[in-house]
Amino acid sequence: MARKKLARFEENGNFRHVIEPSRTEVVGDFVWKGKWHEFFGNDQPIVIELGCGKGEYTVAMAKKFPDKNFIGVDIKGSRIWYGATEVAEQDLRNAAFVRTQIELIDRIFAQGEVSEIWITFPDPQIKYKRVKHRLTNPVFLKRYAHILKQNGLVHLKTDSEFLHGYTHGILQAMNLPVYEAFHDIDMQLVNHNSLLHQVKTYYESLFRNKGKVITYIKFGVHGPN
Repeated sequence: MARKKLARFEENGNFRHVIEPSRTEVVGDFVWKGKWHEFFGNDQPIVIELGCGKGEYTVAMAKKFPDKNFIGVDIKGSRIWYGATEVAEQDLRNAAFVRTQIELIDRIFAQGEVSEIWITFPDPQIKYKRVKHRLTNPVFLKRYAHILKQNGLVHLKTDSEFLHGYTHGILQAMNLPVYEAFHDIDMQLVNHNSLLHQVKTYYESLFRNKGKVITYIKFGVHGPN
């Protein structure tokens, strides 16, 4: 297994669409911050997937929406390798991956540079002492507000009723807009041809096999003016 990981890390290093900056590079002056349209060579909207894992959503969205650019963000290079390989094999010019910590997201993207954020099946961090690691806690939401355009959207798809409820409560407390909220996308979302049903991450498949319900929230992080 260690050899496989090393081989994947080496392959990642050869992909132009996989960027693996050191923490020092990110905290200092990250080369692509504010310049992602130059990276892609176009002015199309930027959409990011946080905790992208194997990059299922990043790749699927890049195929489905060629008029947008997609960037998967994760700290696990061996997971990113799967999506990065598919991007290379299918010559997708509108998809990329960044290997970094999500808490540094506002160092990777400039203010108002991102149009949408997808958070797909993150660790719910249920223990109270792990609150600061929940990807929808107020600190993270403020980071998202910084990098998102004024009308930018955040999508949270999770099997965790706890995280779904926690997020909904935080959004209400912060007076942030909720555009859609489903406690069970299979029961409540009529359009089963939507992206929410068409794309299933590795973890979603595991959770579904265990009979877990899949939830979804679409919301904004900019409050009323």
